[in-house]
Amino acid sequence: MAKNQTRRIAPSILQADLQAFAALKAITGYTPSNPSYTVAAIQATADGMEAKQTLETQASAAFDAARDNATAGEWAFHNAILGAKAQVDAQFGDNSNEHQSLGQKKKEEFKSPRRKPGPTT
Repeated sequence: MAKNQTRRIAPSILQADLQAFAALKAITGYTPSNPSYTVAAIQATADGMEAKQTLETQASAAFDAARDNATAGEWAFHNAILGAKAQVDAQFGDNSNEHQSLGQKKKEEFKSPRRKPGPTT
């Protein structure tokens, strides 16, 4: 048995296990003393594994779709805000308080400061 059973099994190892199980099914007269290791019990665990992997794949696809929908919603909202900012600029101007209330600087705040005359010697 493995020490850390919280990590995923490498696909190559899982494939080797599936091949070993296929070979085990072909062995005639296999009667283990522990009923947990009968072909029927192992088949039940294999079926359970496949069902859980299918559920994981479906959940992953649903997560990807939900993430894509959330991203599209975020972009739609962002583009709407950019459009609204442009409309406020068009209606009220770049130096208006309305422009500033949307988190933007007024155009006059971008003016370069004038150079101060240096000290006279």
